[in-house]
Amino acid sequence: MDNEFLAAERPDAVTAVTTPAPHRSFTLAAAPVIPLGWRLRLGVLLPSVNTVAEPQLTAMLPPGVSLHFTRLKLTGSSEQELLGMTERVEEAAALLADAEPQRILFHCTAVTTMNPAIVQTLRERITRASGLPAMITSEALLAAFRALGARRIVMITPYIREVNVREAAFLQHHGLTVLREHGLGLPGGKEFATVEPSEWYRLAMAHRDPTADAYFLSCAQTRTAEVIEVLEHDLGRPVVTSNQAALWHCLRESGLHDCVPGFGRLLRQ
Repeated sequence: MDNEFLAAERPDAVTAVTTPAPHRSFTLAAAPVIPLGWRLRLGVLLPSVNTVAEPQLTAMLPPGVSLHFTRLKLTGSSEQELLGMTERVEEAAALLADAEPQRILFHCTAVTTMNPAIVQTLRERITRASGLPAMITSEALLAAFRALGARRIVMITPYIREVNVREAAFLQHHGLTVLREHGLGLPGGKEFATVEPSEWYRLAMAHRDPTADAYFLSCAQTRTAEVIEVLEHDLGRPVVTSNQAALWHCLRESGLHDCVPGFGRLLRQ
């Protein structure tokens, strides 16, 4: 069928057939930044209920660092449930080792502050199963307070009373003075994640203490990363969170000293 026939049957058809499509201009978008671990790969063992640590830790990553996660069963806050998270740690560490990270982080604040002995026990079990250096949330927190020169702290958590008491005792065992501690009394991780960042801001301001060296917003399942900077500004003191301190410690122990803006003094220094 030629153009003459089309013109006779449908006068507008010739235009449709012979006129080239209008030129479409476009701008090539910048390539997406994909955090592959060409500088450092970190393995992370998380409570199964945790939905907050992965996005927060990823947001804090410097270039060339990647995170690789495996989960261990934990949804509640009883002592039995918390200790239950450690039961299959060898299996989980061995699975992470298949991804060939340089280090493995056991990341749960409540579990790793159960008692002073648990840090060494977990580290040895993970290293024995994986052949890799192990890092523990609570030791990262202690290192963060030392780096900030903080000995007197205000501690705010989502936890039930029993967990708060154990966590405060753990910190005091390591030479820190807990000036004030406040827990929300929430039963488990699902509830922890429902607390808005604005509520963590309000709680920290409500428990302000002029003699404090630092403020500690505990738990890897709390939405506290968004308010670190504004709290540091308004309180005039450094603010430490579980996710921020854990990543900072892993980076520094791996020889990476990048300044990561937006998440407080700890990651900027």
